[in-house]
Amino acid sequence: MRKSVFDPFGDFDARGYLRNVENEKDLELIKELEHLNFRTNLETALNSLESVKWPIGYEQFLNVHGILFGDLYEWAGQDRHALGVANLINKGEIQFETAAGIERAMAHALESGNDPGKMRAKPGYVMGMMAWAHPFLDGNGRTMLLVHMEMCHRAGFSIDWTQSKKTDYLTALTKELNEPGNGALDQYMLARQRAPVSRDEWHQILLDMPGLDGLDELGGAESYSADDPLAKARYEEASALRSANLRT
Repeated sequence: MRKSVFDPFGDFDARGYLRNVENEKDLELIKELEHLNFRTNLETALNSLESVKWPIGYEQFLNVHGILFGDLYEWAGQDRHALGVANLINKGEIQFETAAGIERAMAHALESGNDPGKMRAKPGYVMGMMAWAHPFLDGNGRTMLLVHMEMCHRAGFSIDWTQSKKTDYLTALTKELNEPGNGALDQYMLARQRAPVSRDEWHQILLDMPGLDGLDELGGAESYSADDPLAKARYEEASALRSANLRT
């Protein structure tokens, strides 16, 4: 029996995983192709961010994803809402924002990230909000890492990812998503806060970084129809908790 795969379009057998351009169904090969695309298009994506005048907006966030993965996925650069699929989605124990709420959540994340003071004080909060929004069907972690890295640089610091262990990062990220506002990811990142790193070094730092799309390791993705009562109840519970914890 074939292991269940993330199939929000409902056409895995005909079009392969997430309608990739090769119609490929082998998930291990798909991940290799994703990483190849990331490596090939990384410099172009970094240059696109550097050229953006302040502030960085959602359009630029979408553009980074399109640059990184557009050679593999024709839908790259489009979020779940634009595609009309995966309105309700979770990965493992993590529930994400609805498709209709993505842009609102990202607007809040980007507004905070574009404020140097807020970014220096709460870099984990910004990353957590981007992760909660979860705009794309795949490639979220690598996209938000590049945008977050650019925002850190503009705020006058960097995160030393060489001092980060994948499992420890995922633990902090999971806590941030399950208990928003508790500061778990802020503490993790602030402990690794360093002086800015030259842009000339970014490319190699990112290529050498293990587990670039860590969010995908939280568990296999599952999507549900908007009228699924159990999924809707789970989302409403997560959303209520997030609103309560983030209220100031």
